[in-house]
Amino acid sequence: MDAGIDKDWPAAVEAVNEDGRSDIVLLCEHASNHMPPEYERLGLDERHLERHIAWDIGAAEVARRLSARLDAPLFLSTYSRLLIDLNRPLGASGSIPVRSEDTDIPGNADIDAAEKARRAGRMFTPFHDRVTAFLDSRAAAGRPTRIVTIHSFTPVFLGKTRPWHAGVLFQNAVGLAEDILEGLRVDPDLNVAPNQPYVVSRDSDYAVLIHGDDRGIPAVLIEIRQDLISDETGIAEWAERLAAALPARQNEELT
Repeated sequence: MDAGIDKDWPAAVEAVNEDGRSDIVLLCEHASNHMPPEYERLGLDERHLERHIAWDIGAAEVARRLSARLDAPLFLSTYSRLLIDLNRPLGASGSIPVRSEDTDIPGNADIDAAEKARRAGRMFTPFHDRVTAFLDSRAAAGRPTRIVTIHSFTPVFLGKTRPWHAGVLFQNAVGLAEDILEGLRVDPDLNVAPNQPYVVSRDSDYAVLIHGDDRGIPAVLIEIRQDLISDETGIAEWAERLAAALPARQNEELT
């Protein structure tokens, strides 16, 4: 059965508010922990699918609220990052991970080229093709665009505590990143930092570079610590925080 028809194989991207008036385009590449039953959870216990290794906890909910608050288009993934990571280049070691943090992923060990191509064709390529087409249409219409991707990170990784409440990751979009950091630092109790807890690189990142920097579109990745967005209160707080921190710009003819 074709992808997107079978309920176990949904369309690879969920698009929300594509006609939104904001110049911000939101992405959430790790929005879902869904796996079709045929993958048998890649040999993992059910509890592992609720962990950060399978998705970015809280990120989708923050992104949805932020989309509504900003009137911004949003594109969300619909499959677990353990099947194929939409924010890793195809062929990179983290694209189809055999180990995530301290957990082996049995169902990803020794898979053949055909299976890798199947996952890319059903999950990775359709998502990014949809985003590319959307950005192309905005460019053709003369609409300005800034890309913000929403992620979350585990408070403790390999036994090491991460002290940041949030990070803004970027390469070329220095001005956008600085604006967001300045907006978040209005709250003096927040520990926010540039390029933490990761740095953007060609080996380990995709959307910011391919959809953003390579096209000359300002693009950043926002990481929020997962314990801060694990409930409705935290999700609402961070959506409002980010909405306030993002400089408001819309096409003049749309305002």
